[in-house]
Amino acid sequence: MDNQKNTYPLDRIQRRRKIVGMSAILLPFDSSGLIDWASFRGHVERTIQAGLIPAVNMDTGYAHLLDQKTKTQVLQETKAIVGERSFVAGAGVKDHPGDPFNRDSYLRSCDEIAQYDGIPVIFQSFGLTRSQTEETPQQKQIHIVNCYQEIARGCSKFLAFELSTAFAAFGNIYDLETYRELIQIKACVGAKHSSLHRQKEWDRLAIRDLIRPDFMVLTGNDLAIDMVMYGSDYLLGLSTFAPDYFALRDRYWLEEDPRFFELNDILQYLGCFAFRAPVPGYKHSAAQFLKLRQFLQTDQTHPLSPTRPESDYPILQDILDQLEKYGCSLNK
Repeated sequence: MDNQKNTYPLDRIQRRRKIVGMSAILLPFDSSGLIDWASFRGHVERTIQAGLIPAVNMDTGYAHLLDQKTKTQVLQETKAIVGERSFVAGAGVKDHPGDPFNRDSYLRSCDEIAQYDGIPVIFQSFGLTRSQTEETPQQKQIHIVNCYQEIARGCSKFLAFELSTAFAAFGNIYDLETYRELIQIKACVGAKHSSLHRQKEWDRLAIRDLIRPDFMVLTGNDLAIDMVMYGSDYLLGLSTFAPDYFALRDRYWLEEDPRFFELNDILQYLGCFAFRAPVPGYKHSAAQFLKLRQFLQTDQTHPLSPTRPESDYPILQDILDQLEKYGCSLNK
């Protein structure tokens, strides 16, 4: 099935569909280099106010650079804001090439997230995506599926996450037979897909529609945010820049309002600019943009995260000016 072409043709566009939007929350820092918890809380609140589901301890929140104590505080702060509303959170394991699958660490992370009523997003790891021995493609598929089944035995509800090696060395984009098995695990209710390739995502949508229509294919393609037209929902870092305008775009799609296309174009322009190389610099772009929106006091980022030049500000301001013509800006 991997060799098939156009498995999800353009005539499969899904009109008048209510889109589920999940937005990865930027973790702000103050001028002294400490986490700005007040701004974090405000950002989570605005995301909920816009109608999107907050996603914390993701890459946008520097989860791979935080210690466990800080990640726990992120969960506590998020729960205090969301109350009974939904949120999702990254569940990851730090390991090295050749390490075994660390089931217990994954389940501890899932348990902690569940303690705060969140839904875990299972980050990949070397142990999850690769066994300790040389594998045939079939053996690799069995290993990966077995790992998720082990998680499912201890976690009643989670989201999977396919990540290209362009983002992380431990990442893996599964072959379609592996994906077919993955989506049949009942506890796995959806999966974020970050290959940045439309065809791979179209293929997954076709399998989803055939086997498990309620399974969420969450696009992580910040360079193709119109994948929502074809049936994807989303879990994006880009939406952290403007959750209100993403929500408005989504409403336009539901209502068949042609303004969907022009607003999507502006948001995609923002995505192409912010997610240029080096891609991790998008987090500084997000801080710059949120500062322009007067939602942050500084554009500081985690000290180990790459930064963008000051010359980006006029371009970001121009994009913001275009967005504000739609008149849905959240209260500052």
